[in-house]
Amino acid sequence: MKKEVNGVGWLFLSMAILLELSGTVSMKLSESFTRVVPSVLMFVFYGASFTSLNYALGYLEVSAVYAIWSGVGIVLIALAGYFIFQERLSLASVLWIGVIVIGVAGLSISNKGH
Repeated sequence: MKKEVNGVGWLFLSMAILLELSGTVSMKLSESFTRVVPSVLMFVFYGASFTSLNYALGYLEVSAVYAIWSGVGIVLIALAGYFIFQERLSLASVLWIGVIVIGVAGLSISNKGH
């Protein structure tokens, strides 16, 4: 049974997204597990992200939570790749990221009507 939505679910979801981003950045910095600290941090961040995601599911619908978590995570890691790691971000990539954002927004809007 879902608890009453009072912002706590959104807080847990936001934390899950930021922790997942931190885990993915740590994965890149670990250089295929050759650097100890980023490798350990990757597991810590991912574990904390899934824990926060699990708590978010106590307040929010699974379809919205997972779509937002994964969609926003994709957008943020693409931006991190561009700004932190100087990775190329083509126009096609930007357009497809836009499609993801539209899809997440559409799913969120459609879930609010139920």
